[in-house]
Formats: sequence, structure tokens, C-alpha cells
Amino acid sequence: MRSFDVRIWEIRKRPTKKPSYEVRWLVSGETFSETFRTKGLADGRRSKLVAAAKSGEPFDTETGLPDSLVEQVEALPSLSWFAFASSYLVMKWPDAAPNSRDSINETLTDVTLVLCEDRPDRPEDRVLRTALRNWAFVVRADDEPEPSKEVANALHWIGKASMPLAALKDATVARRVLDRLKRKLDGTPAGAETTRRKRRVLTNAVKYAIELGEFAENPLAAVQWTPPKVAETVDPGVVVNPRQARELLTAVSYVGNYQRARGRRQVAFFATIYYGGLRPAEAVGLRRADCTLPDEGWGLLILRKTRPTAGTRWTDTREVHDHRGLKNRAAEETRRVPIPPGLVAVLQAHLAEFGTAKDGRVFRNERGGVLGSTAYWRVWDEARRLALTPEQVDSPLAKRPYDLRHAALSTWLNAGVDPTEVAQRAGNSIEVLLSRYAKCLDGRQHVANRRIESLLDGDDG
Repeated sequence: MRSFDVRIWEIRKRPTKKPSYEVRWLVSGETFSETFRTKGLADGRRSKLVAAAKSGEPFDTETGLPDSLVEQVEALPSLSWFAFASSYLVMKWPDAAPNSRDSINETLTDVTLVLCEDRPDRPEDRVLRTALRNWAFVVRADDEPEPSKEVANALHWIGKASMPLAALKDATVARRVLDRLKRKLDGTPAGAETTRRKRRVLTNAVKYAIELGEFAENPLAAVQWTPPKVAETVDPGVVVNPRQARELLTAVSYVGNYQRARGRRQVAFFATIYYGGLRPAEAVGLRRADCTLPDEGWGLLILRKTRPTAGTRWTDTREVHDHRGLKNRAAEETRRVPIPPGLVAVLQAHLAEFGTAKDGRVFRNERGGVLGSTAYWRVWDEARRLALTPEQVDSPLAKRPYDLRHAALSTWLNAGVDPTEVAQRAGNSIEVLLSRYAKCLDGRQHVANRRIESLLDGDDG
């Protein structure tokens, strides 16, 4: 029996970081060590080493492990990253939203291309991405055609070239993977939100690997890698004032010729986002039966469904638009949104001229189908150029249709509406509402300052 000693130390990498725990032991005078993110995992490894030593097990001089632990390591299957990623996709697909499926697909594709060894006859990157995006990481219908020979060959090459899943334990490899998430295909930096989204997918995949027993802990946690910061607050520069909003809505009506009414049929759509604070996907899914539009006074919208644009590859129905419940709510939960008389009148005029789609949707395209994001983005872009000055067109002011919702919520808060009521109408939590729109509340600050000043002046008197 070779001599050995087993000890455990706590190592703090940074004062602000959680400590890591290192197990060290000696075998024939040579030091071996393993590092763990939690003390429980480290104690578990130490206990196994001590038990093996007390039972008289011989220790391997190359690995430093007792025979029982060496046998466990050798018994583990050599699962490739590609095989694991494919199983992870199958596990996540049924319960994932279409846009989440797209995000999972994109992230797994990026990581898979990094975790490929340099083998002969490598296909072009374009072919590899097509094979992964369109075939490998998509749950396809049984009646869909087989991939082309080019794609099939690419998938075969990936299967052979894929590194083991355990390669992520190598900090150098893990860093290469993480750095890839920060880049677009052309090598330029990706947006902060895109990077965070992909990192979230990869972290979730690694957690699944831990569930399967492939990892004892998250190997990515050992890499000192900082993702780009994501702006959590709304930029006041995107928020239009009421006059600008009216001018933009008027400009929408001038987009396209009168007969096709490409712009006119979307005026009420954008008005619903601005005056009702709806998300665009909520407005797309709005039905006539859920609208209370009285001749006088305020009306009411009852939101039940959203119709986000996803793409046929990601939806179970193979339609471009998904059928989903409201964001951050149970599937059948609704949201009641009071709407001002001005919006009631706009919706009444819209319904009188354009009617509804066959399924009762208030907004539809020229052929009666679902109003797509591409269509309303084009109209909005043209309307901005009609309504705004060249300097404003080049600015972030109302750059996206969604910015009308930002303007609505900012207006309500600055008007002194209770944040609880604003959050309820908008479908946000109060915490998210106030944190996101903190920079847009200058008007409320001025009101508060005047009230404080008035109170202080009264005390002086």
C-alpha cells in the first residue's frame, strides 16, 4: 500500500465570488487534486478517498484514484456533444415555445460547430450550419422528405468529428464556446440580449447533463467569463409624446395607395398599441368578441391569446404564427384593459370599413390572413419617414412598433396613474414596471419636487 494523506482546503477566488473547494491527496509522494464548486461535493469525494484508503484499496499512480473510482470513471460512456445535444433538444422541444425552439436550435448549432475536431473532408461552414439548423436540431414531422445527400454527408461528418461532452471540463474549450456566443456569423459582436439568451440555453443544457450524471457540477462556472451587460431600462429617447404619436398614426394612413389600404388598415392596430398599451402580438390576436366598444365613454378589451411570429419550422401547427396564451400568465388566464374613448372610436371606424377576419380577428392582412410582423414593420418604417424630421428618423425615437407600448406605459405613469393599475393593464409585475421605466419618469419627479417644495415652504411660514 502506498502512503497517502487526504486533506481539504477552502479557496476563495474573489471576495465577491462563492468559494470553491479543493480536495488534495498524496499517492507515492505525488500530489493530486480536484476542485468543486460546493463543499458538499468536495466532502463527498474526500469521504470516498478516505474510505478506500481505510479498506486497503491500492491507488493508481497515474490518476491518483483508488481502483473503485477508476473503474467508475472508465465505466462512464463516452457521450459526444452532438449526441447529447440531440437528446437535449428532443427533451426540451415539446414544452418549448416556438421562439424558444429557435433559440435552442441556434445555440446548439453554434456550440456544435465549436466542439468539432479538425478532421479531413470538412464540409463548408454554410453546409454544416444548414444541416444543423434545418435538420439535426429540429423535431420534424414523419412525412417530411429526407435530407439531401450534401446535408446527410455533413451530418455524418459532424457525428464523427464531435468532441466528447466531457471536453467542456477543459476551461480552454469552455471559454471558446462561451466566446462564440458573443459573436455573429461575420465575427462582429452580437447584441447583449442575444448573448445572454444563448448563454441561458447552454447553461440549461449543462444542467440537463448534470441530471444525467455526465457532470458532477457545472464546468462553465469555473470559467471567469463576463457576458455583456443588458440594458434593463427603457431608453427615454424611444418614447414619443402624445403629439408625435398622433402625427405618426396619421402618417400610417398615408402609407400605400388608397385602394389597397395597406396603411389605413393598420392605423387602428398601432393605435391599440399606443392607447391600450398592448404588445404587438396581443394586438394581432385580438378578436371582435373580446372588444366592448360603447358609443360613449371608455371601452374594454379582454386579452386572451397572442399570435407571435415564429416561423413554420418551430410551430407544431407548421403555421408562421403561433397560438399562445398571454405572456407570464397561465394558458387560459385573461387580462382586462380599459381603453379611452378615442381608441374606441378608432376601432369602431376600422371595423366598419374593414370588418374582421373569418375567425373574428380585428386585424388582418389584405388577403384576410394573420397580420405579420414584416408587414407592420414596413408600414411603420414608412410612416416614421413621413411624420418625423430627418434627424428624428435617424434617432431611436419610436424606432420599433413596440416603442408605442413603451410610450403608453410611460405616459400613464407620468400622468400619476397608480403603478399597480398600470402593471395590471400592461401585464407586468410592479417591480419590472418601475425598474424598466425608471428613466422615463422625469415628469413625476418634477411633480414630486413641487409638492415637497410646497410643503417645506408651508412649514417655513
